[in-house]
Amino acid sequence: MSSLDLVPDAGPGRRLVLVTLVQSAGNGLFLTSSAVFFVRVVGLSTGQVGLGLSLAGLAGFLVTVPIGRLADRHGARRLLALDHLALAVLFACYPLARSFVWFTVVASLIAMAEISASPLRSATLYSLFGPQEAVRTRAQMRSGFNVGFLLGAAAAAVTLAVASYPAFWAVCLTNALAQAVCALAVARLTGPEQYSTRRQGAPDLGFALRDLRFVLLTAANGLLELHSTVLVVGAPLWIVSHTAAPASGFAALIIVNTAIVVLLQVRLTRDAGTVAGAARLQRRAGVTLAAGCVICAASGGGGPAVSIVALVAGTAVLAVGEIWQAGGAWGLAFELPPPGRQGEYQAVFGLGRGVSQFVGPALVTALLVGAGAAGWLALAALFLVVGYCCQRLAQGR
Repeated sequence: MSSLDLVPDAGPGRRLVLVTLVQSAGNGLFLTSSAVFFVRVVGLSTGQVGLGLSLAGLAGFLVTVPIGRLADRHGARRLLALDHLALAVLFACYPLARSFVWFTVVASLIAMAEISASPLRSATLYSLFGPQEAVRTRAQMRSGFNVGFLLGAAAAAVTLAVASYPAFWAVCLTNALAQAVCALAVARLTGPEQYSTRRQGAPDLGFALRDLRFVLLTAANGLLELHSTVLVVGAPLWIVSHTAAPASGFAALIIVNTAIVVLLQVRLTRDAGTVAGAARLQRRAGVTLAAGCVICAASGGGGPAVSIVALVAGTAVLAVGEIWQAGGAWGLAFELPPPGRQGEYQAVFGLGRGVSQFVGPALVTALLVGAGAAGWLALAALFLVVGYCCQRLAQGR
């Protein structure tokens, strides 16, 4: 194992990291280029693409908890392999969706499979390793995800330069092949289920949704996850509307974020294997994300050099907060569910991320573009409050 602990020992953990790397490379290639292809090649309007993807996100949101319940009854590993196989078929069919209706249908099916994959992946990890080792492996998978996505996004630059229908076919088929490889790798995972996630007896529908404290924790963690929207949506809009930094500087921020997450994700989340440790990480994440927002707010008050330095420093601090938030969330999601309900609870916990994805872009845009530096300070206050709430809700169980 490397000194940075980025690669697990030989076994199911290493295979899952490789699966994540392959999948994220395919997704990075597709997601970076697909919107351009649908507008310039397929001929959909930007409004149709946005509406179709929003409807797809809603469809994925609605099936998450039912899929989690299925995982508890039939085993997450088998469903995860079938999920990747379904994605391979759907991505191979994507270029055939040349109308708004068919685009929305295929996008919705893909969203159902992709959003369901997260709780299935977490439940599979828990069944193989238990909570503490699952957190460490999940951190290694996240580092692999960032590396793979960066490679896929870089390859997308070549296909975007061509922007033709054959290039779109190549992108979709490459992603389909990546998903098929993942399906095969997951199906061939070895190792017994040391921690069973299967539930026996009659189903008790809505059990996790009736766990009020867990639902509130899910919502608070979802708000803490706004850091991703701040980086991907808020930062570029802030740069072009309120700073003297060049628009191309956003690429440097992505590189800084990716490098820090890849190098430090495992090392900084070693205390997330208990409820108390994970709760502390959530509180620490809130404080650190707030500090990053305050630093970024300073980038609007000077020349290009001041803007760039403040943005890079703020992004670095936000990346550390992102690492602690992710680690704390994994620890709580693995430790809090009662026996036999990992899949259902993981699915409910993922709903918070879905809500932040719906609300986040509009909220972050309104604050950073509309309110300027005061918007950064408002986000800082929000992160402080929800980080504190996450800790109290987790430790009060």
